[in-house]
Amino acid sequence: MSIINALGFWNTNATRHTPVEDVQGIFSGSLVAALGLYVLASAGLLTGSTAGVAFLLHYAMGINFGLAFFLLNLPFFYLSWKQLGMAFTIKTFIAIAITSLLTNIQSQVFQIASIQPAWAALLGGLLLGFGLLALYRHRASLGGVGILGIYMQERFGIRAGLVQLAIDMCVLAAAFFVTTPSVVFYSVLGAVVLNLFLTINHRADRYIAL
Repeated sequence: MSIINALGFWNTNATRHTPVEDVQGIFSGSLVAALGLYVLASAGLLTGSTAGVAFLLHYAMGINFGLAFFLLNLPFFYLSWKQLGMAFTIKTFIAIAITSLLTNIQSQVFQIASIQPAWAALLGGLLLGFGLLALYRHRASLGGVGILGIYMQERFGIRAGLVQLAIDMCVLAAAFFVTTPSVVFYSVLGAVVLNLFLTINHRADRYIAL
């Protein structure tokens, strides 16, 4: 029975996530998010937030995406620590580290030989959305705008997906300086898919992460 309780099986009461639930949720969310980033990268597309800036640095200067993604998120940990607490910050740090590592090794596990940009935008956006949703529901994120979005939703009631969408559009606008308009168009499509998915599904009145 203690094992069942630890895993959270058959529990119909509102309780906090167990450590085992957090481990599987953070790892699964990070894995799915890394897969979404790999799908986008396979089509040469970008996304928003700090991942989008990391893509820009990778495409424009050849900087390793995983390393850039990890380093760009470090400044946001101060906001996370001060406003969202130690537990959220630690879990977010772990999620970013796992996602960065998995993104770097994806091509060694499998390769996407060909994918249409529109399909990559839709699939990559949805995979990122599912990954972020799993992390949000276990009180974690992929840093950057995700931290800001959760803070804005919890502090002011502004949907995290809408906050992220607005900032993502600014990041993708900068992509015009390093890539083609068609790539920017499909990247915007992927960002819209991602953030509308989060706006619809990540709502405090339907699911409260404990």
